[in-house]
Amino acid sequence: MNTLGVLISGRGSNLQAIIDAMAAGRLDARIGAVISNRADAAGLARAASAGIEPIVVSHRHFATREDYDRALVDALRARRVDLVCLAGFMRLLSPVFVSAFPNAVLNIHPSLLPAFPGLDAQRQALDHGVKVTGATVHLVTPELDAGPIVLQAPVAVFDGDTVETLSARILAEEHRIYPEAVGLVLGRAWRVIVLNDDHNTFQGVAFALSNVLPGVSYDKGMELANRIHNSGQALVWSGEKETAELYWAQLHDFGLTMAPLEQ
Repeated sequence: MNTLGVLISGRGSNLQAIIDAMAAGRLDARIGAVISNRADAAGLARAASAGIEPIVVSHRHFATREDYDRALVDALRARRVDLVCLAGFMRLLSPVFVSAFPNAVLNIHPSLLPAFPGLDAQRQALDHGVKVTGATVHLVTPELDAGPIVLQAPVAVFDGDTVETLSARILAEEHRIYPEAVGLVLGRAWRVIVLNDDHNTFQGVAFALSNVLPGVSYDKGMELANRIHNSGQALVWSGEKETAELYWAQLHDFGLTMAPLEQ
């Protein structure tokens, strides 16, 4: 069984969603440790109530971000963590941490990335007047909120919404998709596709999208391929392994560069 390490800074509601999914049999994993940079984080009590080791590693005791991240890495490795889940962890991770767990750090963000990265994503959405925002689970890279997307959920923005009302609806979707995304990554039934600039690459992506996504034509697939490339995001497959392997072969025939995810 795979072991998770969860990093928190506050109430830990997404931590609770993961705990609940495991208890209900919807997620085949265990949590080896919950680590917070704040001793007053309410999520530590959630961990203790579930029989999970709560750990406080205060960033204030370290001279540099890198020194702090090395301490986190040591604590997680000591507990043989396979996948790290950020659940309201309010610190930027340095390359020291990310490189220690390549393609094995997940974060959840309250917007449809690449739109509205960083802090106050809900307010950003309201300020821009968008009609749809949402939640995104993505792999963590050294760049802020820029890693490959694993799973997303749209949330409508209503007239009269406040940051609080919109945040509450987004949070409900976060609780739904985060455990699902963890399961997808642990199942290894997907890969990150690195998009090239050549036309054959876009043809290959368009071909695959038009076959995989119901109702998507080849022309629409080509449009989506270009949009994915222009946004700077990678294309992620989260379907069944057998189907994924079929389309990897087809994409490869079109000259697509692929990088397998290895844990």
